[in-house]
Amino acid sequence: MEKRVRVRFAPSPTGGLHMGGVRTALFNYLFAKKHGGDFILRIEDTDQTRYVKGAEEYIINALKWCGIEPNEGVGFGDGEHKPYRQSERKESGLYKKYADKLLQTEHAYYAFDTSEELEAMRKRLEAAKVAAPQYNSVSRQAMRNSLTLSEDEVKKLLDAGTPYVIRLKVPRNEEIRFHDIIRGWVVVNSTQVDDKVLLKSDGMPTYHLAHIVDDIEMKISHAVRGEEWLPSAPAHILIYRYLGLENDMPKLAHLPLILRPDGQGKLSKRDKSGLPMFPLNWHDERTGGESYVGYRESGFFPEAFINMLALLGWNPGDNREIMDKAELIENFSFERVNKSGAKFDPEKTKWFNQQYLRQHSDEDLANALMPILESKNIKASKQFVTEFCRLIKEKAHLINEFYDLGSYFFTAPTTWDEKVIAKKWNDTSKAIYTKFNEKLSASSDWTYTGIQKTFEDSQTELGKLDMQLVRVLVSGVAGGPQLFDMMALLGKEECSCRISTALNHLK
Repeated sequence: MEKRVRVRFAPSPTGGLHMGGVRTALFNYLFAKKHGGDFILRIEDTDQTRYVKGAEEYIINALKWCGIEPNEGVGFGDGEHKPYRQSERKESGLYKKYADKLLQTEHAYYAFDTSEELEAMRKRLEAAKVAAPQYNSVSRQAMRNSLTLSEDEVKKLLDAGTPYVIRLKVPRNEEIRFHDIIRGWVVVNSTQVDDKVLLKSDGMPTYHLAHIVDDIEMKISHAVRGEEWLPSAPAHILIYRYLGLENDMPKLAHLPLILRPDGQGKLSKRDKSGLPMFPLNWHDERTGGESYVGYRESGFFPEAFINMLALLGWNPGDNREIMDKAELIENFSFERVNKSGAKFDPEKTKWFNQQYLRQHSDEDLANALMPILESKNIKASKQFVTEFCRLIKEKAHLINEFYDLGSYFFTAPTTWDEKVIAKKWNDTSKAIYTKFNEKLSASSDWTYTGIQKTFEDSQTELGKLDMQLVRVLVSGVAGGPQLFDMMALLGKEECSCRISTALNHLK
């Protein structure tokens, strides 16, 4: 009988949630919803030295903004497998119980090495030209552990309260095979696997033990995580095997990396693509107060953000690109996740947001823009801003671009496009456009069609009028939405005043 689908997103509260982490959460969410299963948020805070204040709250808020909320876990409600913070689960002695079982079956051992001794080992191996120095089946023979010490020596050290860690006893030169849903069968020789620390000297489990214990206890059916954990997977397979839990082990899926735009290396939080790397603004006190702008604050819609993320490494099997959450859920499968890394494309990311922006009503866009205008001390009626959004939205990718694309709607220009003026302004222009402005001021129909008629009648009477030059006189810039639409929204008095100001400044 197939297990009920239960997946978990299990970040460490060591910083803000990078977009790569959001994608891992998203793929877990889509898979759970596709199969009517559970999506759990578990906080893996075993490394208390790297704990960052506010990180856990950030993770919760980021998932909420993205609309990929767990139905169980930290910040989202308890289920029968609470608590969901590993630091809280430690108090029950749960992790130690599993570590003790490995000790009893001689698949784990006590290691009493000091940090100085570990450093000396590393230097010794480096001097011997060992490519990847590690604590393993060979190097452990020269270290202070329960495999090299007598039973009496080990007992004395334990009784004296000597600090120790518990390490996994990895066999020498043994083939470890496991199946990955995305990558197929993976085969690794145990000589490439180090003796992972399972329980630290403070009694806290490491990730290697804790996530396995929690996955078993929480009945997780599929463990979905980033490719960076693939080298650790063989050790995890051994732990399941040595605990006699291979049949209860979750199916594994290691997601491909998100690569930099040039495809050279993993995308990092400091990438210079010009787009955010975090879903929400993040201020990192741990790294000296660095601040990162979020997708939310940059004017992206959450549905555009997750649509973009879903297609970084996965495809629905056809050419579709714009898919809402329901469509993503319906079509998602790990079998269509690529093995190779996916390049992050900043321009494509903005394109996704533009498609969703155009689906929103002018009123919705105005509601989103009003706070931005207020932050700039710009006062405008809701009706005016709604019409403004209608005119500007075809040019914009982000809500935050609206003001920069059309600031002249809110503030009269004080400079006028030099290239247009140099090319189209001449000795007779001032007289012609002064008369044209008089006709505009006398117009009784200030609508698109009324302004268009005034323009056409003026051309017949005054000679050729240049639409781009009229635009520059009114807005100061050479491009923008349809000229007569722009003028209709600004109003007759405002347009006439602006043209008069421009005529007084141009020679």
